[in-house]
Amino acid sequence: MSDILRYILVCITGLGVGVLVAFPILSLCRKLKFSQTILHYVDKHAGKSGTPTMGGLIFISATIIATLFFIKGQAFWAVLSLVIMLAYGMLGFLDDFIKIKFHQNEGLKPYQKIIGQVGISLVVALYVYFNVGGQLDLFGLTLNLGVFIIPFVMIFFVAVTNSVNLLDGLDGLASGVSGMYIFFFGLILAIIGGQAFSNMAVACFAMVGALLAYICFNGFPAKIFMGDTGSLALGGFIASLAVFSGLELILPIIGLLYVLTALSDILQVAHYKRTHKRIFKMAPLHHHFEQMGVHENRIVTIYIVITFVLGLASMMGYLFVTGVI
Repeated sequence: MSDILRYILVCITGLGVGVLVAFPILSLCRKLKFSQTILHYVDKHAGKSGTPTMGGLIFISATIIATLFFIKGQAFWAVLSLVIMLAYGMLGFLDDFIKIKFHQNEGLKPYQKIIGQVGISLVVALYVYFNVGGQLDLFGLTLNLGVFIIPFVMIFFVAVTNSVNLLDGLDGLASGVSGMYIFFFGLILAIIGGQAFSNMAVACFAMVGALLAYICFNGFPAKIFMGDTGSLALGGFIASLAVFSGLELILPIIGLLYVLTALSDILQVAHYKRTHKRIFKMAPLHHHFEQMGVHENRIVTIYIVITFVLGLASMMGYLFVTGVI
Protein backbone atom coordinates (compact mmCIF):
# COMPACT_ATOMS: atom_id res chain seq x y z
CA MET A 1 0.00 0.00 0.00
CA SER A 2 1.42 3.40 -0.98
CA ASP A 3 1.78 6.09 1.67
CA ILE A 4 -0.65 8.39 -0.15
CA LEU A 5 -3.34 5.69 -0.15
CA ARG A 6 -2.61 4.98 3.51
CA TYR A 7 -3.09 8.67 4.39
CA ILE A 8 -6.41 8.79 2.55
CA LEU A 9 -7.69 5.57 4.09
CA VAL A 10 -6.68 6.49 7.65
CA CYS A 11 -8.46 9.84 7.27
CA ILE A 12 -11.61 8.10 6.04
CA THR A 13 -11.33 5.58 8.87
CA GLY A 14 -10.94 8.35 11.45
CA LEU A 15 -14.04 10.03 10.02
CA GLY A 16 -16.06 6.81 10.00
CA VAL A 17 -15.08 5.73 13.49
CA GLY A 18 -15.66 9.26 14.76
CA VAL A 19 -19.22 9.34 13.44
CA LEU A 20 -19.93 5.87 14.85
CA VAL A 21 -18.69 6.66 18.36
CA ALA A 22 -20.20 10.16 18.40
CA PHE A 23 -23.80 8.98 18.82
CA PRO A 24 -23.27 6.79 21.92
CA ILE A 25 -20.90 9.36 23.46
CA LEU A 26 -23.43 12.16 22.89
CA SER A 27 -26.23 9.99 24.28
CA LEU A 28 -24.17 9.03 27.33
CA CYS A 29 -23.17 12.63 28.06
CA ARG A 30 -26.82 13.68 27.91
CA LYS A 31 -27.91 10.79 30.11
CA LEU A 32 -25.24 11.51 32.74
CA LYS A 33 -25.92 15.26 32.43
CA PHE A 34 -22.32 16.05 31.51
CA SER A 35 -23.24 19.58 30.47
CA GLN A 36 -21.39 22.87 30.15
CA THR A 37 -21.97 25.81 32.49
CA ILE A 38 -21.50 29.11 30.68
CA LEU A 39 -19.74 31.96 32.47
CA HIS A 40 -22.17 34.78 33.29
CA TYR A 41 -20.15 37.47 31.51
CA VAL A 42 -20.20 35.61 28.17
CA ASP A 43 -23.71 36.90 27.60
CA LYS A 44 -23.88 36.01 23.91
CA HIS A 45 -23.47 32.32 24.81
CA ALA A 46 -26.13 32.15 27.53
CA GLY A 47 -28.31 29.99 25.30
CA LYS A 48 -25.55 27.37 25.10
CA SER A 49 -25.70 26.58 28.80
CA GLY A 50 -26.56 22.93 29.34
CA THR A 51 -24.92 21.75 26.09
CA PRO A 52 -23.21 18.36 26.65
CA THR A 53 -19.44 18.50 27.06
CA MET A 54 -16.50 16.05 27.00
CA GLY A 55 -17.03 15.66 23.25
CA GLY A 56 -13.26 15.40 22.89
CA LEU A 57 -13.77 11.70 23.60
CA ILE A 58 -15.10 11.44 20.04
CA PHE A 59 -11.93 12.47 18.23
CA ILE A 60 -9.59 11.03 20.85
CA SER A 61 -11.02 7.52 20.47
CA ALA A 62 -11.37 7.74 16.68
CA THR A 63 -7.78 8.97 16.25
CA ILE A 64 -6.35 6.16 18.39
CA ILE A 65 -8.32 3.43 16.62
CA ALA A 66 -7.57 4.68 13.09
CA THR A 67 -3.88 5.32 13.78
CA LEU A 68 -3.20 1.94 15.35
CA PHE A 69 -4.85 0.24 12.41
CA PHE A 70 -2.63 1.92 9.78
CA ILE A 71 0.79 2.46 11.35
CA LYS A 72 3.59 0.08 10.46
CA GLY A 73 7.29 -0.32 11.15
CA GLN A 74 9.01 2.45 13.12
CA ALA A 75 5.97 3.91 14.85
CA PHE A 76 7.17 4.63 18.39
CA TRP A 77 6.87 8.43 18.08
CA ALA A 78 3.39 8.16 16.59
CA VAL A 79 2.24 5.85 19.39
CA LEU A 80 3.93 8.00 22.04
CA SER A 81 2.06 11.02 20.67
CA LEU A 82 -1.19 9.14 21.24
CA VAL A 83 -0.13 8.26 24.80
CA ILE A 84 0.70 11.91 25.56
CA MET A 85 -2.63 12.95 24.02
CA LEU A 86 -4.35 10.54 26.41
CA ALA A 87 -2.38 11.87 29.39
CA TYR A 88 -3.45 15.44 28.68
CA GLY A 89 -6.97 14.22 27.93
CA MET A 90 -7.15 12.58 31.37
CA LEU A 91 -6.04 15.85 32.98
CA GLY A 92 -8.77 17.66 31.04
CA PHE A 93 -11.33 14.97 31.96
CA LEU A 94 -10.60 15.55 35.65
CA ASP A 95 -11.06 19.28 35.14
CA ASP A 96 -14.36 18.76 33.31
CA PHE A 97 -15.61 16.26 35.87
CA ILE A 98 -15.06 18.70 38.75
CA LYS A 99 -16.93 21.41 36.82
CA ILE A 100 -19.87 19.08 36.22
CA LYS A 101 -19.97 17.63 39.73
CA PHE A 102 -20.04 21.04 41.41
CA HIS A 103 -22.09 22.79 38.66
CA GLN A 104 -19.64 25.61 38.01
CA ASN A 105 -17.22 26.66 35.28
CA GLU A 106 -13.99 26.36 37.24
CA GLY A 107 -12.66 22.86 37.68
CA LEU A 108 -9.08 22.30 38.75
CA LYS A 109 -7.36 25.29 40.29
CA PRO A 110 -5.02 27.04 37.82
CA TYR A 111 -1.96 25.92 39.78
CA GLN A 112 -3.22 22.32 39.84
CA LYS A 113 -3.71 22.32 36.07
CA ILE A 114 -0.27 23.84 35.52
CA ILE A 115 1.36 21.25 37.79
CA GLY A 116 -0.26 18.49 35.73
CA GLN A 117 0.79 20.06 32.44
CA VAL A 118 4.35 20.72 33.59
CA GLY A 119 4.66 17.21 35.03
CA ILE A 120 3.72 15.58 31.71
CA SER A 121 5.90 17.98 29.72
CA LEU A 122 8.92 17.33 31.97
CA VAL A 123 8.75 13.61 31.23
CA VAL A 124 8.49 14.34 27.50
CA ALA A 125 11.32 16.89 27.64
CA LEU A 126 13.68 14.43 29.30
CA TYR A 127 12.80 11.78 26.73
CA VAL A 128 13.46 14.24 23.89
CA TYR A 129 16.81 15.30 25.31
CA PHE A 130 18.11 11.76 25.78
CA ASN A 131 16.54 10.10 22.73
CA VAL A 132 15.64 12.68 20.08
CA GLY A 133 18.18 15.45 20.59
CA GLY A 134 18.01 19.21 20.88
CA GLN A 135 17.76 20.08 17.20
CA LEU A 136 15.04 22.32 15.79
CA ASP A 137 14.29 22.61 12.08
CA LEU A 138 12.63 25.34 10.03
CA PHE A 139 12.65 25.08 6.24
CA GLY A 140 15.94 23.19 6.31
CA LEU A 141 17.64 25.59 8.73
CA THR A 142 18.65 23.88 11.97
CA LEU A 143 19.29 25.06 15.50
CA ASN A 144 20.72 22.83 18.23
CA LEU A 145 19.62 23.82 21.74
CA GLY A 146 21.50 21.05 23.50
CA VAL A 147 20.42 20.67 27.13
CA PHE A 148 18.24 23.79 26.80
CA ILE A 149 15.82 21.68 24.80
CA ILE A 150 14.44 20.52 28.18
CA PRO A 151 13.03 23.89 29.33
CA PHE A 152 12.13 24.74 25.73
CA VAL A 153 9.97 21.61 25.35
CA MET A 154 8.31 22.19 28.73
CA ILE A 155 7.42 25.79 27.87
CA PHE A 156 6.33 24.71 24.39
CA PHE A 157 3.89 22.11 25.73
CA VAL A 158 2.37 24.46 28.30
CA ALA A 159 2.01 27.21 25.69
CA VAL A 160 0.45 24.99 23.01
CA THR A 161 -2.00 23.15 25.28
CA ASN A 162 -3.23 26.38 26.85
CA SER A 163 -3.45 28.15 23.48
CA VAL A 164 -5.67 25.40 22.07
CA ASN A 165 -7.72 25.53 25.28
CA LEU A 166 -8.20 29.29 24.91
CA LEU A 167 -9.16 28.93 21.24
CA ASP A 168 -12.02 26.61 22.22
CA GLY A 169 -14.56 29.39 22.67
CA LEU A 170 -16.83 29.27 19.61
CA ASP A 171 -18.68 26.40 17.91
CA GLY A 172 -16.25 24.67 15.56
CA LEU A 173 -13.37 27.10 16.16
CA ALA A 174 -10.74 25.00 17.95
CA SER A 175 -11.65 21.87 15.99
CA GLY A 176 -11.71 23.68 12.64
CA VAL A 177 -8.46 25.60 13.07
CA SER A 178 -6.69 22.61 14.64
CA GLY A 179 -7.93 20.29 11.91
CA MET A 180 -6.53 22.60 9.24
CA TYR A 181 -3.24 22.99 11.12
CA ILE A 182 -2.84 19.23 11.60
CA PHE A 183 -3.69 18.58 7.94
CA PHE A 184 -0.83 20.74 6.70
CA PHE A 185 1.52 19.54 9.42
CA GLY A 186 0.82 16.00 8.26
CA LEU A 187 1.58 16.98 4.67
CA ILE A 188 4.91 18.49 5.76
CA LEU A 189 5.81 15.30 7.65
CA ALA A 190 4.94 13.31 4.52
CA ILE A 191 7.11 15.60 2.36
CA ILE A 192 10.11 15.25 4.67
CA GLY A 193 9.64 11.47 4.56
CA GLY A 194 11.11 8.57 6.50
CA GLN A 195 9.17 5.81 8.21
CA ALA A 196 8.95 7.50 11.61
CA PHE A 197 7.66 10.74 10.07
CA SER A 198 5.33 8.79 7.78
CA ASN A 199 3.69 7.14 10.79
CA MET A 200 3.33 10.50 12.52
CA ALA A 201 1.67 11.74 9.33
CA VAL A 202 -0.71 8.77 9.61
CA ALA A 203 -1.62 9.96 13.12
CA CYS A 204 -2.17 13.47 11.74
CA PHE A 205 -4.56 12.34 9.02
CA ALA A 206 -6.37 10.06 11.46
CA MET A 207 -6.96 13.12 13.65
CA VAL A 208 -8.10 15.18 10.65
CA GLY A 209 -10.76 12.58 9.86
CA ALA A 210 -11.76 12.32 13.53
CA LEU A 211 -12.10 16.10 13.80
CA LEU A 212 -14.25 16.18 10.66
CA ALA A 213 -16.58 13.72 12.39
CA TYR A 214 -16.57 15.82 15.56
CA ILE A 215 -17.30 19.04 13.66
CA CYS A 216 -20.50 17.41 12.37
CA PHE A 217 -21.72 17.63 15.97
CA ASN A 218 -19.78 20.72 17.10
CA GLY A 219 -20.56 23.10 14.24
CA PHE A 220 -22.96 25.97 14.97
CA PRO A 221 -25.20 25.38 16.82
CA ALA A 222 -23.10 22.85 18.70
CA LYS A 223 -24.72 19.67 19.97
CA ILE A 224 -21.64 18.93 22.09
CA PHE A 225 -18.48 20.74 23.26
CA MET A 226 -15.04 19.16 23.39
CA GLY A 227 -14.41 20.41 26.95
CA ASP A 228 -10.96 20.48 28.49
CA THR A 229 -10.94 16.72 27.86
CA GLY A 230 -10.68 17.50 24.17
CA SER A 231 -8.79 20.79 24.09
CA LEU A 232 -5.93 19.64 26.34
CA ALA A 233 -5.71 16.30 24.49
CA LEU A 234 -5.66 18.12 21.16
CA GLY A 235 -2.97 20.51 22.39
CA GLY A 236 -0.89 17.64 23.74
CA PHE A 237 -1.18 15.81 20.41
CA ILE A 238 -0.15 18.88 18.38
CA ALA A 239 2.79 19.64 20.68
CA SER A 240 3.99 16.02 20.71
CA LEU A 241 4.16 15.72 16.93
CA ALA A 242 6.01 19.03 16.66
CA VAL A 243 8.54 18.08 19.34
CA PHE A 244 9.27 14.56 18.06
CA SER A 245 9.75 15.84 14.52
CA GLY A 246 11.87 18.84 15.56
CA LEU A 247 9.38 21.12 13.79
CA GLU A 248 8.37 23.23 16.77
CA LEU A 249 9.24 26.46 14.95
CA ILE A 250 6.67 25.81 12.22
CA LEU A 251 3.83 25.90 14.75
CA PRO A 252 3.81 29.70 15.32
CA ILE A 253 3.60 30.12 11.52
CA ILE A 254 0.79 27.75 10.56
CA GLY A 255 -0.70 28.13 14.05
CA LEU A 256 -0.46 31.92 14.11
CA LEU A 257 -3.99 32.13 15.49
CA TYR A 258 -2.96 30.02 18.48
CA VAL A 259 -0.30 32.64 19.18
CA LEU A 260 -2.62 35.62 18.71
CA THR A 261 -5.31 34.00 20.87
CA ALA A 262 -2.93 33.40 23.77
CA LEU A 263 -1.24 36.78 23.35
CA SER A 264 -4.55 38.66 23.40
CA ASP A 265 -5.49 36.98 26.67
CA ILE A 266 -2.09 37.69 28.28
CA LEU A 267 -2.13 41.34 27.19
CA GLN A 268 -5.70 41.82 28.39
CA VAL A 269 -4.99 40.44 31.86
CA ALA A 270 -1.66 42.27 32.25
CA HIS A 271 -3.04 45.61 31.04
CA TYR A 272 -6.17 45.35 33.21
CA LYS A 273 -4.16 44.57 36.34
CA ARG A 274 -1.96 47.59 35.69
CA THR A 275 -4.53 50.17 34.54
CA HIS A 276 -7.98 48.62 35.27
CA LYS A 277 -8.75 49.22 31.58
CA ARG A 278 -9.25 46.71 28.80
CA ILE A 279 -7.47 46.56 25.45
CA PHE A 280 -10.15 44.32 23.92
CA LYS A 281 -13.88 44.27 24.53
CA MET A 282 -13.36 40.69 25.68
CA ALA A 283 -10.46 38.27 25.52
CA PRO A 284 -9.41 36.00 23.90
CA LEU A 285 -9.47 37.73 20.52
CA HIS A 286 -12.36 35.78 18.98
CA HIS A 287 -14.66 37.01 21.77
CA HIS A 288 -13.57 40.59 20.99
CA PHE A 289 -14.76 40.17 17.40
CA GLU A 290 -17.97 38.59 18.63
CA GLN A 291 -18.63 41.54 20.94
CA MET A 292 -18.14 43.81 17.91
CA GLY A 293 -21.13 42.10 16.30
CA VAL A 294 -19.37 39.58 14.03
CA HIS A 295 -21.28 36.30 13.96
CA GLU A 296 -19.32 33.34 15.29
CA ASN A 297 -19.72 31.44 12.01
CA ARG A 298 -17.93 34.23 10.17
CA ILE A 299 -15.16 34.33 12.78
CA VAL A 300 -14.68 30.55 12.56
CA THR A 301 -14.58 30.68 8.76
CA ILE A 302 -12.01 33.49 8.68
CA TYR A 303 -9.81 31.75 11.24
CA ILE A 304 -9.87 28.51 9.21
CA VAL A 305 -9.12 30.35 5.95
CA ILE A 306 -6.16 32.17 7.52
CA THR A 307 -4.79 28.86 8.83
CA PHE A 308 -5.27 27.33 5.37
CA VAL A 309 -3.27 30.11 3.70
CA LEU A 310 -0.46 29.90 6.28
CA GLY A 311 -0.42 26.10 6.01
CA LEU A 312 -0.27 26.20 2.22
CA ALA A 313 2.59 28.71 2.28
CA SER A 314 4.52 26.58 4.80
CA MET A 315 3.97 23.42 2.77
CA MET A 316 5.22 25.16 -0.37
CA GLY A 317 8.30 26.22 1.59
CA TYR A 318 9.12 22.62 2.46
CA LEU A 319 8.44 21.49 -1.11
CA PHE A 320 10.98 24.08 -2.26
CA VAL A 321 13.55 23.08 0.38
CA THR A 322 13.29 19.39 -0.51
CA GLY A 323 13.69 20.14 -4.20
CA VAL A 324 10.24 18.96 -5.24
CA ILE A 325 9.60 22.37 -6.80
